[in-house]
Amino acid sequence: MLLLVENHSLPRTAAFFDLDKTVIAKSSTLTFSKSFYQGGLINRRAALRTAYAQFVFLVGGMDHDQMERTREYLSALVRGWNVQQVKEIVAETLHDLIDPLIYDEAASLIEEHHVAGRDVVIVSTSGAEVVEPIGELLGADRVVATRMVVGEDGCFTGEVEYYAYGPTKAEAIKELAVSEGYDLSRCYAYSDSATDLPMLQSVGHPHAVNPDRALRREAVARGWPILDFHRPVRLKQRIPAFSVPPRPALVAMAAIGAAAATAGLVWYASRRPGGDGLRGSPHLRPRRSTVRRRAAMTVFVEFTVA
Repeated sequence: MLLLVENHSLPRTAAFFDLDKTVIAKSSTLTFSKSFYQGGLINRRAALRTAYAQFVFLVGGMDHDQMERTREYLSALVRGWNVQQVKEIVAETLHDLIDPLIYDEAASLIEEHHVAGRDVVIVSTSGAEVVEPIGELLGADRVVATRMVVGEDGCFTGEVEYYAYGPTKAEAIKELAVSEGYDLSRCYAYSDSATDLPMLQSVGHPHAVNPDRALRREAVARGWPILDFHRPVRLKQRIPAFSVPPRPALVAMAAIGAAAATAGLVWYASRRPGGDGLRGSPHLRPRRSTVRRRAAMTVFVEFTVA
């Protein structure tokens, strides 16, 4: 359980979230490939190739070399795309494609950090045209994402202006800490990939979420918490008519809630015969690798049946 209320006499803090396979169950960029195909931006061959890339990403994640090849391929693919058309396609399909992929556990964490008075920052290698509207959907305070060069004609040139990957993510976090007054030793970070080790090492509370093998080894060796997110859910189904109160109201609500919860636990412990603690029951769930492969197969075949 996160500490509920931020002490505002201390420097500000934030929670930094990687996006793909940390907050959402797939690659945010590759998820839109079918929509880009239907919008005439890519042909069927390119759509199938991006679907295969999604398959590889879901089954085992991507190492550094695979990420570099994907970056080069996507950079060449988007050359000549009209930026406004891309934004319109993302806006039109965002709720249908991304909303069902958001992990319930991640959404809960984002809420808890906000209630505690922390900023939430999405730090993603995916393009800003995709990440920014997803960040808005999630209620993030800030977004760090890859930016492509846009020509005078309003189209992508195929060149990368800013690549939010690996050590660059850590540099972005440190720059935000200076500009926003964050105390990184009290900040949180979440990621699934070993390529984000620099980002995780930049904060005082790093967490591995659905980690790949390399990150799992590092997390175990360093004693970092390992979280298992496995329940994608639509936000509206999860929290009907949910709205976020102003930040001061959230802090006050958290303080009242914490006091009430503490009093309730003390009363319950005193009433329970011979009971001096709370016992939790383990959660039974299918192996994550099985769930991941099923989801990956669904993605891989969707273009062959369309």
